[in-house]
Amino acid sequence: MKRHYYISDDLDDLEVIERDLESAGVTTPQIHVLSEDDAGVENHHLHEVEAVLKKDVVHGTEMGAIVGLICAVLVLGLAWFSGITETITWVPPIFLSIIVLGFCTWEGGLIGIQEPHVDFKRFENDLHAGKHILFVDVDPEQEATLKEVVEQHPRLSNAGEGSATPRMVVRFQDKFHRFMQLAP
Repeated sequence: MKRHYYISDDLDDLEVIERDLESAGVTTPQIHVLSEDDAGVENHHLHEVEAVLKKDVVHGTEMGAIVGLICAVLVLGLAWFSGITETITWVPPIFLSIIVLGFCTWEGGLIGIQEPHVDFKRFENDLHAGKHILFVDVDPEQEATLKEVVEQHPRLSNAGEGSATPRMVVRFQDKFHRFMQLAP
């Protein structure tokens, strides 16, 4: 899958585009709108980006886990090289390394929640200017459909491409969405 980014300043137009894409076979989990106007996005019934995904929590947590793993290995290495494990056993250094790993992972998530998502940093100025970002994850066979719909909306400007949500995740979201519509 490939992600296509577009910039617009008109939520009404984005609502029409989303409807056109869905009627052309692009599923709702493939279409997202990133905006600072959350109320406007909700009023137009657009598929918005979840608040937690607007921030860099996942990436920050991953970076924190990497730092934590390195620190945990250092704790265990220090315990081994110092010879302290012959006196107090391996249990305290192992517990300390687990605590260090957990703390660094947690701290990385806290740092990440303060930062915009890595993929959305390039749109900060546009978002602050009141514009909205439409991004669509498409399979190669849907590229022509997307191009056709986008060409019908001249106010939509192309903002590039990026890596998409994995196909398996999008398909699961689609099945879950359909299941929830069937539930009473």
